[in-house]
Amino acid sequence: MEFRECLKNMKIPLSIFYLLLISTALSAQNDSSAYITQRNKVNHLLTERSAKFGQYDISLTRRSGIFGLKTKRDLQASNDILTQIVITDNEVFAELKILLDYKDFEKKEIENRAETVEGRIDRFQITITGLQKKNEKLKAESDTHIEQYNKMIIYMLALILALIFSGYYLYRLKKLRGSDI
Repeated sequence: MEFRECLKNMKIPLSIFYLLLISTALSAQNDSSAYITQRNKVNHLLTERSAKFGQYDISLTRRSGIFGLKTKRDLQASNDILTQIVITDNEVFAELKILLDYKDFEKKEIENRAETVEGRIDRFQITITGLQKKNEKLKAESDTHIEQYNKMIIYMLALILALIFSGYYLYRLKKLRGSDI
């Protein structure tokens, strides 16, 4: 009976464990959506940079001066576009750093969760082992009690049979003595 109660008591920790696993999966999904958002931001910046580099390439071929030469304006436009490319590159590096930091954080978070889950599993295994030992002990006690009960039944039957035989013997003895008198 105690074993069944122990199993009933185990349902609560197991249900809590399942809830923690589900919440971990949901938070991981939220984390991955933040990662995807950050990655999309980096991809957008890289697309911007590619477009600016295309503009820079076009500006290098532009020659609006006399006899097809470059003017100061052409050079200034190319330099301005190049400056914008550098600014975009700096933004890309900053966003990539955030993305890498996020990945490092995510990796540490996963390691921490793994350690926590391993600790819980170890504690569950210890609990299960303890319950198995207790169950074996209870089975052994139950077997002992059943064996003692069976012996007691045999002794009681032997005693009842002895009483019946002794009563029959006394009855026959009294009947024989009564017929002699």
